[in-house]
Amino acid sequence: MAEHHHHHHEVNGKNLFITIVLNIIITLAQIIGGIISGSLALLSDALHNFSDVLALILAYWSNKVSKKEKNYSKTFGYKRAEILATLFNAATLIGISIYLVIESISKFFNPHSVDSVLVIWLGLLSIILNALSVLLIKDDAHGNMNMKAAYLHLITDVMTSVAVVLGGILMFYFNLFWVDPLISLLIAFYLIKASYSLLIESIDILMQGVPKNIDINKIKKSVENFEEILNIHHIHIWRLNDHDIHLEAHVDFKENLLLKEANDITLKIEDYLQTTYHISHITLQAEYDKDDDKSLLHG
Repeated sequence: MAEHHHHHHEVNGKNLFITIVLNIIITLAQIIGGIISGSLALLSDALHNFSDVLALILAYWSNKVSKKEKNYSKTFGYKRAEILATLFNAATLIGISIYLVIESISKFFNPHSVDSVLVIWLGLLSIILNALSVLLIKDDAHGNMNMKAAYLHLITDVMTSVAVVLGGILMFYFNLFWVDPLISLLIAFYLIKASYSLLIESIDILMQGVPKNIDINKIKKSVENFEEILNIHHIHIWRLNDHDIHLEAHVDFKENLLLKEANDITLKIEDYLQTTYHISHITLQAEYDKDDDKSLLHG
């Protein structure tokens, strides 16, 4: 059995906390402003910012929780807590986004006046605070997957806020109030698209699906290319979280080797699989002349 530990980047807690506070301010300001101004686009942008608040809190929380030690009741530790939270957040965001789509379509065909000055100012506030947030977590985004996701979310926030400001300008100068639900619709569709991929990926991890970049048949050929190996079977490959891949399998040896010799060969196979396929935890059961089902997938 081989287990390869990854050294994850230590997130700057202070910068992350400031970024969370800034995004909470943007979200609350846009919710209140959206209700007062009657702008659905502002409310949609508030939802987009709220999704970032969740993503940032998740990055901060998972960084803490993942450090908790394994115990007798949680032998894998708490690494899947992040996946459960992602699943919940993605499902919630899709639900709210669908509601926004229905509201946007309704208001698109029945546009009403919007306080465009308030829309412009709150859009500008969002651009400034999001840009500041991007600068605060830029360094952390290089070495941490959760932070990279949050960083990309914040960049798209800046762009959606620019769309809100442009919409506010069009409403102010040309009274084109149908632009407001149109922008809301575009933001909602973007959120559905982004959340759907997260939803599918988190479900796939929880269902112990094989990572998309791994071909089981290629692994079979690679292992059976070792001259001492006759067959690999009973293979299982799954992800514990978004970066830890586990593999377990039975390997048939051509000869009845000493245990030490078999260990040396399985270690070579484990090292090859880790290097080639980035599998972090490997368990191989060595067998010789065992009368069992030799199917690649079994049980």
